Amino acid sequence: MFLRLSTLPWPLPALITWAMAWAVLLLLIRVLPWWLALGMACTLSTAASLFGDSWWRRAMIAAGFPLSFAVMWASQLPAWGWLLPLGLLLLVYPLNAWRDAPVFPTPQHALRGLANVVQLPEQALVLDAGCGLGDGLRALRSELPQARLHGLEWSWPLRLVCALRCPWARVRRADIWLADWSDYQLVYLFQRPESMGRAAVKAATEMQPGSWLVSLDFALPGVTPTACLEGNSRHKVWIYSMPLEGNGQR
Repeated sequence: MFLRLSTLPWPLPALITWAMAWAVLLLLIRVLPWWLALGMACTLSTAASLFGDSWWRRAMIAAGFPLSFAVMWASQLPAWGWLLPLGLLLLVYPLNAWRDAPVFPTPQHALRGLANVVQLPEQALVLDAGCGLGDGLRALRSELPQARLHGLEWSWPLRLVCALRCPWARVRRADIWLADWSDYQLVYLFQRPESMGRAAVKAATEMQPGSWLVSLDFALPGVTPTACLEGNSRHKVWIYSMPLEGNGQR
């Protein structure tokens, strides 16, 4: 059902989701405590938001119902009731996920040309570290169809949705900074600038000679890239071969 919503023109996905959430609330409030009915309706709208095609549309889909409920029922809502939407948001986006990078999908064609730079053997292991909803895995698959794709994601709802969207990949719930990168011939990241120093240390420590680190938008500090792809979108793709010391690391 949610997958079908994602194919509708905007703002129909948001309007349909809000209507469904209100219908669920009005039906369940007759047989359940109001706070439980509200929680289930908010869960529905939050789950539907995962299928939005941009971060701001996902935010609007998720926030629309609880905000409309708050406006209509503010005078009857106890103070702790405002924690329900916050709790659902933290469930989908745990605190450590915000310290790395909240969900920013990889654009569909952002990695075009990667296969021309990165030479991998067939069945090479490729990791999307912080795979979110699976957009990075899909972009990697289009460029590296012969690779065995793995994804790591800390948020279990995002991990579940990613696994449903990418059944051909192995998607696990794990902390990308605690996971071992040594088995992968290529690791792909779309993180924040503040995380790139940590990524450089981890790659230099764990990744094998001849493997590759690929970063969307953000370069490794103090390391000269092997290549940089530009022109597919407004994004840059920074490509590094291992060991990093061989690329002019300062």
